[in-house]
Amino acid sequence: MAPSDSDSTAAPTEGLTSLAADWSSDQRTFKNVPWGKAMMWIFLLSDTFIFSCFLLSYMNVRMSTTVPWPPTSEIFALSFGGDPIPLILIAIMTFILITSSGTMAMAVRFGYLRNRRMSALLMIATALLGASFVGMQVFEWTKLIVEEGVRPWGNPFGAAQFGSTFFMITGFHGFHVSVGVIFLLLIARKTWRGDFDNATPGFFTSRKGNYEAVEIMGLYWHFVDLVWVFIFAFFYLW
Repeated sequence: MAPSDSDSTAAPTEGLTSLAADWSSDQRTFKNVPWGKAMMWIFLLSDTFIFSCFLLSYMNVRMSTTVPWPPTSEIFALSFGGDPIPLILIAIMTFILITSSGTMAMAVRFGYLRNRRMSALLMIATALLGASFVGMQVFEWTKLIVEEGVRPWGNPFGAAQFGSTFFMITGFHGFHVSVGVIFLLLIARKTWRGDFDNATPGFFTSRKGNYEAVEIMGLYWHFVDLVWVFIFAFFYLW
């Protein structure tokens, strides 16, 4: 017997109803992928678009301006009693972030090994490295604003857009690092207390014996580190 028109229209409706029921229930739409991890990937994807727009805008301004672009190697040079060393502070900041990515990866590893104290200590070490990076960025901003006279609307070195793009890109990234440091300390505290082992109710507490929150924090931190690599390459080295 051939299906009627009503049968052909009912099938898509049932499919949509089933899809809506699956999404609205407590099931995982992405099989074998925790909701927290999936949502973090979606957030990082949206953040990728934002940073990409910032860097593309910077490159467009850099290539279209008719005024010479300020020499970044000279502006970001530091002297330790001798001749200025180009980009030495930026190189140290980059090394710190890359190192923090390693400590974060080890924290995730020890978390899944159920070694909560080592995992917490490594997250604290990661947070301290991130805080030192932010502190160096504050020093960098202070030096440019107070000593060099750089402003978002102009600077004494050349193209006026240099200041606006610099403060926009590095400021937005520094905000991400600062937020990451705060959440690293929160997750480290919960790990040290054994909240993940005991399934203690509260924010960021996953299922008993599961350290998904540590891995999710690691995804965010690795993303922040990767973004800095692109900022370092396009803004400071170019």
